[in-house]
Amino acid sequence: MRVIAGLSGGIQLTVPKTFTRPTTDRVREAVFSSLGLRIADATVLDLFAGTGSLGIESLSRGAKSALFVEENRNACEIITANLTKTKLSENATLRKTDVESFIKRLSSEATFDLIFADPPYARDEETTELLENLLNFENLAQSLKPDSLFVLETLARNPLPETPLWTVQKEKKYGDTRISFLARS
Repeated sequence: MRVIAGLSGGIQLTVPKTFTRPTTDRVREAVFSSLGLRIADATVLDLFAGTGSLGIESLSRGAKSALFVEENRNACEIITANLTKTKLSENATLRKTDVESFIKRLSSEATFDLIFADPPYARDEETTELLENLLNFENLAQSLKPDSLFVLETLARNPLPETPLWTVQKEKKYGDTRISFLARS
């Protein structure tokens, strides 16, 4: 896995052997191609950050800042190492906490141009509930600036849960992965 483009393009990222399912280079390349100029000077929130690849790709392509949220200690160490390796740590902040707790405490002043979320694929009742909760947190929707996007990675074969807070702008499938580009309703 590598940074696709920008200041740190081509740098290999450290990927753990277990506990994460990183977004593949192919999928990241497609996502960032779709986002185009939205990345420049963006404030980015990377939920379930794992290796940090989505936030790091954003910083490499000119995002103003990236906030990484990850609860796994080993993953946090890898994100820190990847930020150091890519020399992108200056505009990055890492919060070691679970995503639901982070969102519940999200300040009304916190606003983002882009939100990425790559939660555990909804394969069982617990992860399905996690995805439903994520899509129904009002303060997450309110933290996204108007005309901005929430990019959500989920399992392609399971339907996206209904939510009054988000409107699907576009969806693409890549094998078992679905990328949904959501806007505030």
